[in-house]
Amino acid sequence: METKSKWLAHLAVDEKGNVLREQTVLEHLNGTAERCAAFAAAFDAEDEGRKVGMLHDIGKYTDAFQKRLQGGAIVDHATAGAFEAAKTNDIPAAFCISGHHGGLPDGGGRADIDKSTLHGRLNKAKKGMLELYGAWRDEIAVLPKAELPSYCARDKQKAAFFIRMLYSCLVDADYLDTEQFMQGQEPPRGGGSTIDELNQRLDAYTSGWFPPEGELNTCRCDILRQCERRGTEEKPGLFTLTVPTGGGKTVASLAFALRHARANGLRRMIYVIPYTSIIEQTADVFRKILGEENVLEHHSGVLFDMDDEANEKNVRLMYASENWDMPVIVTTAVQFFESVYACKPSRCRKLHNLAQSVIVFDEAQMLPLPYLQPCVSAISQLVAQYHVSAVLCTATQPALEPLFARFLPDRPALELCPAGMYENPVFRRVAFETVGQLTWDALAEQLGQHRQVLCIVNSRKNAQRVYEQIDPEGAFHLSTLMYPAHRRAVLKEIRRRLDPKHPQVCRVVSTSLIEAGVDVDFPFVYRETAGLDSVLQAAGRCNREGRRAAEESIVTIFRPETVPPVLFAASVAAGEIAMEENEDIAGKAAIAQYFREWRDLKGEKEQDKKEILTLLDTGAFPFQTIAERFHLIETDTCTIYIPRGKGRELTEQLKSGEWSANLFRELGQYSVSVYQNHAQALYDAGDIEPVEQLKDTYMLTNPDAYSEETGLSMRAESGRAIFL
Repeated sequence: METKSKWLAHLAVDEKGNVLREQTVLEHLNGTAERCAAFAAAFDAEDEGRKVGMLHDIGKYTDAFQKRLQGGAIVDHATAGAFEAAKTNDIPAAFCISGHHGGLPDGGGRADIDKSTLHGRLNKAKKGMLELYGAWRDEIAVLPKAELPSYCARDKQKAAFFIRMLYSCLVDADYLDTEQFMQGQEPPRGGGSTIDELNQRLDAYTSGWFPPEGELNTCRCDILRQCERRGTEEKPGLFTLTVPTGGGKTVASLAFALRHARANGLRRMIYVIPYTSIIEQTADVFRKILGEENVLEHHSGVLFDMDDEANEKNVRLMYASENWDMPVIVTTAVQFFESVYACKPSRCRKLHNLAQSVIVFDEAQMLPLPYLQPCVSAISQLVAQYHVSAVLCTATQPALEPLFARFLPDRPALELCPAGMYENPVFRRVAFETVGQLTWDALAEQLGQHRQVLCIVNSRKNAQRVYEQIDPEGAFHLSTLMYPAHRRAVLKEIRRRLDPKHPQVCRVVSTSLIEAGVDVDFPFVYRETAGLDSVLQAAGRCNREGRRAAEESIVTIFRPETVPPVLFAASVAAGEIAMEENEDIAGKAAIAQYFREWRDLKGEKEQDKKEILTLLDTGAFPFQTIAERFHLIETDTCTIYIPRGKGRELTEQLKSGEWSANLFRELGQYSVSVYQNHAQALYDAGDIEPVEQLKDTYMLTNPDAYSEETGLSMRAESGRAIFL
């Protein structure tokens, strides 16, 4: 009878501390290695995955770690495997193993001593400062042979990306093997319909579109059929889908993704959206078409209700949010790109599931300029090395060809929309009118002449100012000074009033949050001068369904009596140049010129403001430093929780100490983000109080500081105004 190894990796214990099960180190290494190899096979690194899995926990072959299992001191068990990998010159494996608990470290310098860098940890091993772990060789006779991709030696950026992807395979495999042992069974992960089944569901949904009625629906169906055909015909690569506003790009892009995945053996579709304010709308469309069990909506505001233990769907969604093991993912640009450049295991687990996927970047023009080059670099590497098809989907393509040509020189983007469709008159549903400067009084007077009208301005301060000057009958305000649940309720009422069967007075003043993907249809739109992309997005809220003649659906572009915020100066200037020099401001030539002018005004350095790629090119692999720098949304803001509606109950739970991840996710629907000076003014006036133990987080205490019409006040009780 074979003797069970004395070297243990994990113990499963009951509430009284009684040992239920034991997992040996060898069992854990084998289990992790097989999972890791299977994950890495998606990008042709199966052998390297198996090797890193077999080495990752050999530091548990020590007496000190065995004592740790019985409650002893914490033991460094990761450096041993990293050291063995480094001895074979396998630096990617060394990085992955050294950081499989604490996060990918900085490489550091070769002389590092007693530092948390990779070199610091390897030097610790060289000096014999680790617990003796040589017993691993008694149980693991031969390590898997592995060959690193050739580009790891030639290109530092590609090598760093490979390390991240391999790291993702390891940490997810490690989590999953440990989870299965601890629970005593395979947890309810994965599942969902096959790509074939998803295609069938989509076909059933779109069958009602045919035969199309009217010219607009005919064009939408032409775009859909083209995307279906190209999805089947094309090999994985880089694509653009430049669909005019109202052309049905959401369903068309889904059709391309599912057809393309089926034709090329790809595993899932990932849909990346710029803002949480519009993600729910898209996720709802996909759930309606494909079924709730197949769509994971993953962002900071989503909540998985785990109170009902019998709800298997929620359990699966919660697990899937950890590693994106679902056929369709709908997420935000923040979640996507910050995960790509993260270093912590919990953020990186999902990365290996990007391989063999179709990734659609909706509203691609909103890729943030300060991180544009790192974002394009990441997309390019996924396409070039990881069997990904990327689709840049928008009505206003941001003219990224030169940038992609730099990072992806052999894979030019292919346009999916039928030729000439963008210029089709059926999609020209508005007429543009430029009126020069308008005072606030004059603007309010013009808005009052329309029963239904939308006015979009560049700042929250101006939105409140204009709203306060218009006729209150049927007047609505939208801005991020209103908590998300409040905005949703207001949008629901706005849509009700815009119903063509029962139209009512509806005058809306909003910031730009209404422009991207919010499905509303006004007969008239006023837009403060802005970037051309914003102007055209605003135009997409006018005569959206083509119920009126274009010449009767006016988008009025005006300059306010105040100077635009510095934040918008370059986009406003570039927009004015493009509009002055192009007769057709909605044409592709004007859009391309706008983006070129805008990037020229901002300058080359602005496209990688935090020097992410510069750091990678040094070859030192500063993973932790990069993760600390890479934040699409800057953190110089504060969160204020608003105790209104359900938010009142949630804030009471918070005050009573009932903290949980679910509570904070749900509280996100009742929170407002403001800049530091705004929070300071409200605090000085006694309108908010800090939430203990949470940095830059407050709770509203003065109910008069939040309006049902305009949200959080921009003027504290002291009378001090906040100018944003």
